Amino acid sequence: MMKPDFSRKTRQELRAYVLAHREDDAAIEALINRGDPNGPKFRFPQTDEDLEQMEKILRRKLGRGGEAV
Repeated sequence: MMKPDFSRKTRQELRAYVLAHREDDAAIEALINRGDPNGPKFRFPQTDEDLEQMEKILRRKLGRGGEAV
């Protein structure tokens, strides 16, 4: 069986293919690598203050008020 060219598929087509062929690791990897164009973008922390802010956000999201992450 010849594999389809994942780079020519739209994200929706690739997702549909993965749902129909869940055992195809190459298709799953292609979908993951493509990413979500509508997903939030986070810049890498540039300063200590940025890093502290990121830690606070992660703690809040993980439900760990004062514990180290």
